[in-house]
Amino acid sequence: MTVPIAYLGVILIWSTTPLGVKWSGEEVGFLFGVTARMVIGTVLTLVLLRYLRMRLVWHRKAIQSYLAASLGIYGAMILVYAGAQYIPSSMIAILFGLSPLTIGIMAALFLGENSLTPMRIFGIVFGISGLVVIFSGRVHLGDEAQLGIFLVTASTLLHSISAVLLKRVQAGLPAMVVNGGGLLIASVLYLLTWLIVDGSWPTEIPPRAGYSILYLGIVATLVGFSLYFYLIHHLEARQVALIPMITPVTAMLLGHLLNNEIISTEMIIGTAMISFGLMCYQWGHMLKRRLV
Repeated sequence: MTVPIAYLGVILIWSTTPLGVKWSGEEVGFLFGVTARMVIGTVLTLVLLRYLRMRLVWHRKAIQSYLAASLGIYGAMILVYAGAQYIPSSMIAILFGLSPLTIGIMAALFLGENSLTPMRIFGIVFGISGLVVIFSGRVHLGDEAQLGIFLVTASTLLHSISAVLLKRVQAGLPAMVVNGGGLLIASVLYLLTWLIVDGSWPTEIPPRAGYSILYLGIVATLVGFSLYFYLIHHLEARQVALIPMITPVTAMLLGHLLNNEIISTEMIIGTAMISFGLMCYQWGHMLKRRLV
């Protein structure tokens, strides 16, 4: 495995995941779609852990890490799947592109990190302004778009809280182990939620929904995770941070080409503003030094 192939793989997986999320709930319900995906991903992850001779540990710090991870896997993802019913798949990628900004804010507030420099604050404000622009165009997306945007934005916040809590716990566990423990807890919660709210097996699973569930369970959950941590190990953080700036654009194009999603002017402008805000947040200090 080479770094360029892994990098391209993560971009492709992250770009196609929002569309897979939307398709996986068609006619079977979003709860069945996300539950099936996570159960498949959990089983495969546990099998991989066994193959790699890695095991889940259950001391206090480990359990705290698993719970923190499950907050993102269960809490954040269930909101994404719920919101995907009301907004285009490209909008999901755009809103999740804000996660580096929200993680930065929460890390400064709850971890005491001295990360909110004037340039980073400017990037955060500019990125959030892009979100406001997207909100202003909700009329183009239908009456329920505001609910969908709210759910996915809340999901982004939960994802950020999960990341900050994981950093705060500092259990020192391999990432694959933390993912396996988080998936195991989240899968139990998904199964309970599905049984209580729905509990009925679909009479028919359309091919597109079925293939999307398999794709998300195998590729997005298992392969995507492995490639991402491979990049974290081999590249600098600023190089990996480019990915959330690329995927909203590619996800928007894929949604338009494969799902006939409308790309509004507000979405284009808002996406550009969010990407520019992320650039200022990640590399604004370098630009400032050159100008000075």
